[in-house]
Amino acid sequence: METQNEQNTANQVKTKFCKHCGAKIPEAAIICTACGCQVEEMKSQEQPNIVINNANTNSNVNTNQIGGMYMGRPRNKWVAFLLCFFLGYLGAHKFYEGKAGMGILYLFTVGLFGIGWFIDCISILCKANPYYVKY
Repeated sequence: METQNEQNTANQVKTKFCKHCGAKIPEAAIICTACGCQVEEMKSQEQPNIVINNANTNSNVNTNQIGGMYMGRPRNKWVAFLLCFFLGYLGAHKFYEGKAGMGILYLFTVGLFGIGWFIDCISILCKANPYYVKY
């Protein structure tokens, strides 16, 4: 028969003291049962090997893959302005840009009654040279 002293020793759990509050906690505890603070670091589990297969060899260089066709047709600002200033009421600058429908509208409405002609003169002056007209 075991003595009561030996039985108490077998039933006792090994303990340690919390670093923060000083309470007696089980030795295997990672978080204090009294104050909730982390007492030990978690045992690190082996991290999975992560392999990144990045086939990007461009080194983040932005290049136009279509070769300039995406930007549209280049048009000279000053040619468009002179056409607009002198023949804008006939829509000559719209025909120059390749916008035949708007050119015909300007032709029949005398430059949208002069208002469209005036707005186009100002807007053409604000454009870069050369500017690009989309298809």
